[in-house]
Amino acid sequence: MTSTGTSRKRPGPRKNQRHITNHRVFVLTLVFLGVAVLLIGRLFWVQVVIGDDLRQVANQQRQREYVEPARRGEIQDRDGKLLAYTMQARSLTVSPKQLRDELRQQQELQMRVDGLSQADIDAQIDARVEDVLRTMANEIPGMIGGEDAQATPAPSDSSAEPTRTVGQVSAKEILDKLHADSSYEVLVRNVDPDVAAEVAKTFHGVAADQQDIRQYPNGSVGENIVGKVSMDGHGQFGLEASSDATLTGIDGRSTEDVSAGGQSIPGTLRDVVPAVAGSRIELTVDLDLQTYVQQVLEQAKSNSLAKQAEAVVLDAHTGEVLAMANTDTINPNGDLEKQLRQGKDFENKSISHPFEPGSVAKVIAAAAAIDQGLTDPYEVHQVPGSIDMAGVTVNDAWQHDVLPYTTAGIFGKSSNVGTLQIAQRLGEERYWDYLNRFGIGAATGIELPNESPGLLPVLEQWSGGTFANLPIGQGMSWTTLQMASVYQALANGGERIQPRIIERVVGPDGQEIPQDEPQRNRVVSEEAARTTVDMFRSAFQDDPNGNQSGTAAGSGLEGYQFSGKTGTAQKVNPETGAYSQSQYWITFAGIAPADDPRFVVAVMLDEPQRGVLEGGGGGQSAAPVFRQIASWLLDKENIPPSPPAKPYELQAP
Repeated sequence: MTSTGTSRKRPGPRKNQRHITNHRVFVLTLVFLGVAVLLIGRLFWVQVVIGDDLRQVANQQRQREYVEPARRGEIQDRDGKLLAYTMQARSLTVSPKQLRDELRQQQELQMRVDGLSQADIDAQIDARVEDVLRTMANEIPGMIGGEDAQATPAPSDSSAEPTRTVGQVSAKEILDKLHADSSYEVLVRNVDPDVAAEVAKTFHGVAADQQDIRQYPNGSVGENIVGKVSMDGHGQFGLEASSDATLTGIDGRSTEDVSAGGQSIPGTLRDVVPAVAGSRIELTVDLDLQTYVQQVLEQAKSNSLAKQAEAVVLDAHTGEVLAMANTDTINPNGDLEKQLRQGKDFENKSISHPFEPGSVAKVIAAAAAIDQGLTDPYEVHQVPGSIDMAGVTVNDAWQHDVLPYTTAGIFGKSSNVGTLQIAQRLGEERYWDYLNRFGIGAATGIELPNESPGLLPVLEQWSGGTFANLPIGQGMSWTTLQMASVYQALANGGERIQPRIIERVVGPDGQEIPQDEPQRNRVVSEEAARTTVDMFRSAFQDDPNGNQSGTAAGSGLEGYQFSGKTGTAQKVNPETGAYSQSQYWITFAGIAPADDPRFVVAVMLDEPQRGVLEGGGGGQSAAPVFRQIASWLLDKENIPPSPPAKPYELQAP
């Protein structure tokens, strides 16, 4: 039989597949709608709820101009040895008050974006800012020191993190500075530039400020010449000051957009002008000689109990300064205030402190008279123990009756009376002319600051006693450099060359920058200069009987001819206005060797109480200092010995 009941057909495979697909679409639609709701909600929150705050931050975007300081040029001696150079570094700096304010703003904004309530924000913000500060304090030493950074455990009763220490910089010190109630703090000094840049990039609010450190590797040696830069990096003393524009270079500049939080906006750097380094200055100074001369002067000062001592060494034929030294030169690398209290300073007294030269000035009268044909080394003069000139009586340093001194003897024995007799032959006007030829009363023009011109009364202002004082080195004042320049003119065959201390200037591109040629002036004839230099060998003559001995007897050097002149000048007593009988400048200027001049050395001692040699030996003369310096130079340069020379007759029979 056939069944008459109804039956349900089972769904086919195609219908099942459609059902599954529809279910998946429904689920995906729900997911999409959920994500869209979240995005719309977040967008609503950002644009409507906190939109004003974000727009305010965006509006606060601004420009920042950066200055890249140019590297200061080096100063070198004549052999390329460094006297001053700049080491590039960075200082990590921060504005603590501003940083904490910005961190609060950043943290608050982030928490609001995260949907925290104001109550939660108020409860958490201080802790979050402190966490950032502690992270900075602990990570910065490690970034600077790398593997050398050492962890220091926190106290047992503290929940704080361990701190790191690098050298003398600790996380605790950094954290204290981050908490400071100030607008500027230096977190760490002398940081490698690359490391400093990475730290500044990593931590908001930290700046890697340019910190060029000027280095003076020789301490006090030559600092009277080189000088020092100030805290702002500009020349303050010495060559650093007089050549500041040459050494400084040109700073670089750039512009960049930054956010309100002080962060750089990538891709906005523009108007970049690279820095141009300063030029390199190469001096005529020999560092080894400078070192030795300063040592000799300090020892001479100590032995003689002098207030100070100075010396200048010139190349006889070029006028180049090989050494220029004085005692009590400050060490820029040490405690400056302590050194200043001890009487040390940066002043270059060899060019800034003129003094009455004493008998070393007699060489001008001698050279002028020989140049004019008024005398020769062998002429015999009847020299009394005193002379009257324009109402002024001048005595020799020792009492004597009339003595038959040769011209060589007058200067070898340093007779004031004999010198004035020869000066009278010249007359005031001609003598005045030669003083000017030798540069007396005028600055040499050396490339250093604060040079004094000295003092020379103009001819129209000479009184009756002026001409009685000037030829013997009183009534006018010279610097030690001027004294050396006078003798350089004679050593150079009568041609005075302007002293120079800069040998070359080399630009940052390696090209030499031309310098003005030194001035040259003929002061006496070549023959007169040669005769004068040879005649002044008489100062070094030594005679057991004394008659043929000069004032520098015993200060010669076996195998070499020296030429020079001792000097003793009375200082003016400020209380009486008259010349003191106990306070003196002791001077010496000389040429080595006399037969073939190579070097000129000028020395001044201020109020020595005894001799300059150990224990106070050497007599009241600066000649032994000249001998020490000249001997060192001759040995260093391998100068061959001089040929034998016949001594001069100083006192005729």
